[in-house]
Amino acid sequence: MKVVVVSASLSESSTTSTLGRKLAQATVNAATNATFSIIELRHVAVAVTNAVLTGFPSPELEAVFDDVAQADAIIAVTPAYNASYSGLFKLFFDVLPEDTLQGKPVAIGVTGGTPRHSLVTEHAVRPLFSYLHAVVVPTAVYAATEDFGVAAYDSDGHDGSALERRINRTGQELARLADISAKPKATTSDDTDDATSLFADFVPFDQM
Repeated sequence: MKVVVVSASLSESSTTSTLGRKLAQATVNAATNATFSIIELRHVAVAVTNAVLTGFPSPELEAVFDDVAQADAIIAVTPAYNASYSGLFKLFFDVLPEDTLQGKPVAIGVTGGTPRHSLVTEHAVRPLFSYLHAVVVPTAVYAATEDFGVAAYDSDGHDGSALERRINRTGQELARLADISAKPKATTSDDTDDATSLFADFVPFDQM
C-alpha cells in the first residue's frame, strides 16, 4: 500500500508537518506492507501558482500529480487560516487534474493555534474532498498547538493523549478503507445475467 501525505505546511518543523507524519505512521502501522511519502506543497508553490495562471502544469508539478494519482491512500493536512484551509492547499487541489481523487481514500488533518477552530475540518476541508469525489474517512483530526504538549503516554505506557488516540483511529480507518478499495469487485455470472435480462424486452423508442 502506498500512502501519500499532501502537506501545506510552511516549514519542516511545523505542527502541520508533524501531524502529517504521525497520521502516515499510524496508517502504516495499521496496514500490511505499507509505505508513505510526503509531498510538501511549499516546494512547488511557484509551480502551482504558474499552473493557476497559465492552465499548464510544469514537469515538476506533473510528477507530483502522478504521485497523488498512484497513491492507494491520501493524507491531506493544512494549517488553518481565517477559519479555513490555507490558500496554497486550495490552489493545489484546484489545479490537480479532475477525477484524480475520485474514489480514493483520504484522511484529513488541520492544525491551528487555538481549539476554537476545530470545526474547520467539517465545514471547510471535508466538503472540499467530497466535491472532488474522494472517500473521506469518518474521523478527521484537528490539532491545536497546545495538543502537541500533552504527553503521548501515561505512566503505565498506555496511549494517554487524546490527539494520539484520534490519530491512531484515523490511521486505522484509512488503512481499512484503502484495503477495501484495493480489492477487485468480483463479478458473478448472475450479475451478467441480471444486466442482460433487464434489457431483454427493450423496445427502441422509434418503434413504440
